[in-house]
Amino acid sequence: MNNFEFYSPARLVFGKGSEDNIGNLLKPYAKKILLHYGGGSIKKSGLYDRVKASLEAAGVAYCELGGVVPNPRLSLAHEGIELCRKENVELILAVGGGSVIDSAKAIAMGVYYDGDVWDMYETGKAIEKALPVAVVLTIPAAGSEASGDTVITNEEKALKYGYGSPKLRPLLSVMDPELFFTLPKNQVANGITDMMSHVFERYFTNTTEVELTDGLCETVLRTIMHNAPRVVENAEDYAAWCEIGFAGTVAHNGLVGCGRAQDWGCHNMEHELSAIYDIAHGAGLAVLTPAWMEYVWKDNVAMFVQFAVKVMGVDGSYREPELIVKEGIRRLRAFFASIGQPATLREMGIGEDRLEEMARKATHECFGQEHPIGGLKKLYWQDVLAIYKLAL
Repeated sequence: MNNFEFYSPARLVFGKGSEDNIGNLLKPYAKKILLHYGGGSIKKSGLYDRVKASLEAAGVAYCELGGVVPNPRLSLAHEGIELCRKENVELILAVGGGSVIDSAKAIAMGVYYDGDVWDMYETGKAIEKALPVAVVLTIPAAGSEASGDTVITNEEKALKYGYGSPKLRPLLSVMDPELFFTLPKNQVANGITDMMSHVFERYFTNTTEVELTDGLCETVLRTIMHNAPRVVENAEDYAAWCEIGFAGTVAHNGLVGCGRAQDWGCHNMEHELSAIYDIAHGAGLAVLTPAWMEYVWKDNVAMFVQFAVKVMGVDGSYREPELIVKEGIRRLRAFFASIGQPATLREMGIGEDRLEEMARKATHECFGQEHPIGGLKKLYWQDVLAIYKLAL
């Protein structure tokens, strides 16, 4: 096990009707906030009105900025930064899923920065100060309600970069599983895939003697896979949504990655797909993850045998590890298909024409200095291209 430091100050307020108290929860921290959200879904559901009523009853003033879209845009973050400065906002309340939270964090880190917030995404430059962020979660997926991570798309450059800082962990997050009842099935599938990928990126490691976090990763994955069919079949299965919602938070608050080298190759590869083709992040991961497994499993056979046996329930002779691993990958593909995910890039309208460009961008080779991605196996641009082709 590697040395590590774990600190997760995000306060999670969980349960039915929790969002109706958001005004009182925020009152000790801010007199004026930015209410940040996406399209019209929170207005159609009545959540928008309930949040506003709670803020007004608590005496918390607010201005608002909607319009966040999947793969959130840098241009809207710029707009939010200027609005926060103009209105002397003291906190940002993100009402939505991962895209809204990511956008809120981008705004939060840019308010006090004398320059373009994109600089930090592009260079990794540390932030000195950020506005606090709070969340009313409407989609369990990204785990952004408890993480210090954010991803933003620069639409002018067709680039999608992530950034992380402890200063970006939300001050508090409200999770009412009943808010998930109206989610379309494709969003449910994408959310399930994304949270599983957050575990995979930490689980597949060359670090040894990590029995506790191995077990935590495996339990979270099995919990998600057990409950996923329940919410796909019955959108109002409250008990199943409780399990999945909490699993999504645990998958990305840092706990399951403690003490182990992490990978993040699939996320880096997928960011290129969604930056150029504007596909759903979860759908891209559903296609790329099994392809990545096919390409790298021989670099740590024992790790993939363990995954196949303990997560996917494969039974077989340990004298034939290749058969066990391949069956595990087959079962993962079958699971993704069972919740409605695509199996190939072509199903999403992605052909061969830009694969090499994306591979070179993913590793920064096209910018003059290549940085291989991934932890379990270092992937150079030729490796990334090979995985893209396996995913076709």
